[in-house]
Amino acid sequence: MKQYIGDGMLLVTAIIWGSGFVVTDIALNYFTAYQVMAGRFVLATILLTVLFGYKFKKFTKAVVRKGAILGTFLYMGFALQTVGLQYTTPSKNAFLTAVNVVIVPIIAYLIYKRRIDRFEMYGSIIAIVGIGLLSMQSSMIINIGDALSLGCAVAFAFNIFYTNLFVQKEDSISLTIVQFITASLLSVVSVFIQGDIPTAIEGEGMYSILYLAVFSTTIAYLTQNRALQFTTATKASIILSTESFFGMVLSVLFLHEVLTGRMIMGAMLIMMAILIAEIKPSFKKYTVKKSA
Repeated sequence: MKQYIGDGMLLVTAIIWGSGFVVTDIALNYFTAYQVMAGRFVLATILLTVLFGYKFKKFTKAVVRKGAILGTFLYMGFALQTVGLQYTTPSKNAFLTAVNVVIVPIIAYLIYKRRIDRFEMYGSIIAIVGIGLLSMQSSMIINIGDALSLGCAVAFAFNIFYTNLFVQKEDSISLTIVQFITASLLSVVSVFIQGDIPTAIEGEGMYSILYLAVFSTTIAYLTQNRALQFTTATKASIILSTESFFGMVLSVLFLHEVLTGRMIMGAMLIMMAILIAEIKPSFKKYTVKKSA
């Protein structure tokens, strides 16, 4: 029963993250990309501090250092994603962001020289083809928003890689708090550097920021961390990767985005690449048992 509860919580997280692409697109009508990031991270940090303020007493130098690293990658990922969304559609932004699942094993190879097996190679090739179909215009030139979205996928891949590494020794909630504090500071500094301090705040724009802070950031991350106690990492990754699908569906429903057949085919190929990259460990284990 707990396993099904965990899977359900992960599905809820994926839906929330998928809706985040749509809400961010709405927020960008009222704020700049850096204002949106600063708002969501500052509010999320305040919420986490209120909920888990007692964790501050247990902070160590290692937690602060590792949390700062995660926060930097998180900031880079959201900066590229949010700015990219200004130049591309929410559905394309969602699917290109999801490519981070395929990039993670490549990072593992480059840093730790872990061999990339044939399943990961197949997934990478299929993802590249899907990205081409999804992103290439008639002139065969990638839109700047698509390029930024791909850059965000790389940043999120590094964030996933180092999070998986750091949580083996450090408290995950403490790392998350430091991570959000770091992302908040970087976002606020960016707003001041850009000279984008808002002088007026409209209701719909503020509601969007609140949704992103409360649901897409605080609740989504807490739900994900809790759900991982009841299911496997592989199944969790598969379920969470559906955020790109929900991002596309919600974009069509609420933003009336028009999808072409080529974009749908590209999205399907990217989703197939993600599933191949994530199902691979279980498939290999099953093959070994069957042949034994």
